[in-house]
Amino acid sequence: MMSETLRIGGAIGAGLRKAMENDPKVLLMGEDVGKLGGVFRVSDGLQKDFGENRVIDTPLAESGIIGTAIGMAIRGWRPVCEIQFNGFVYPAFDQIVCQLAKMHYRSQGTVPLPIVVRIPCGGGIGAVEHHSESPEAYFAHTAGLKVVSASNSDDAYWMIQQAIASDDPVIFFEPLRRYQEKGEVDTSGSLEDAYPLFESRVEREGADATVIAWGSMTKVAHDAATAAADDGRSLEVINLRTLSPLDLEPVYASVRKTGRAVVVHEAPSNVGIGAEIAARITQDCFYSLESPVLRVTGYDTPYPAARLEEEYLPDLDRVLDAVDRTFTY
Repeated sequence: MMSETLRIGGAIGAGLRKAMENDPKVLLMGEDVGKLGGVFRVSDGLQKDFGENRVIDTPLAESGIIGTAIGMAIRGWRPVCEIQFNGFVYPAFDQIVCQLAKMHYRSQGTVPLPIVVRIPCGGGIGAVEHHSESPEAYFAHTAGLKVVSASNSDDAYWMIQQAIASDDPVIFFEPLRRYQEKGEVDTSGSLEDAYPLFESRVEREGADATVIAWGSMTKVAHDAATAAADDGRSLEVINLRTLSPLDLEPVYASVRKTGRAVVVHEAPSNVGIGAEIAARITQDCFYSLESPVLRVTGYDTPYPAARLEEEYLPDLDRVLDAVDRTFTY
């Protein structure tokens, strides 16, 4: 085993580099991904090493980025498209949900589109709407798309490579505020040995309540579990990792053990993925539940200005409050 300490952004960049080394058909395209290395420097150095034909600085036209990638994928390439900020994906929404998601089905399996759409997700950087949103529910709702969310360096390194290797289009959400956080990455393994892309994972075992999160909120869930332990309460933390398909069997097993569940996500609660998870837990674990499934989410408002951001985002105290409420029933 060969381990490296990488920040999450650097781990994604290292995973992109590895995929491009292994397959000459992999290319990266997006606004400022080349000479600048991306606004978060995720692709720093890739254009220098692989050239402008494989790391392509595109015009400011998200619909054009995705539309061009679809054409290139039909011709045998494996494009990785970067959306510079989460809210910038909306001009490309039609191309993603009407073309990218449907072509494989429309062609009766004869035209796969192995395209990855990378989207930095969530807030925490002091930016307003279009820069700090969590649009995952739109894409998880769309048949034909796979949707995943990395939350740590090791996952980031391996999941981006697995997504690129997939013959289905993958929406790849990256934890925007966690780009600079460091973690250990085993870079010596292979894709065949990596934890499966479309599976969730129990990251901390517990007995009293289950906390389910993904992306940036996974760290908040872990922090809440650590704080709860000081008060003698044991929380099980599940990193969902995949939002479409949802891998809920580990969640069901956990809830049948603990009897309580709290779902945490940054996106607003109304028709969010947390609602689907809560409904599925209630449906499949009804007789094991000791309380309703609770959600800790962003509010049903546009993303606020920086001075209100900390009030908007779910934090440790809100998660612990929800856990406490599950014990009042």
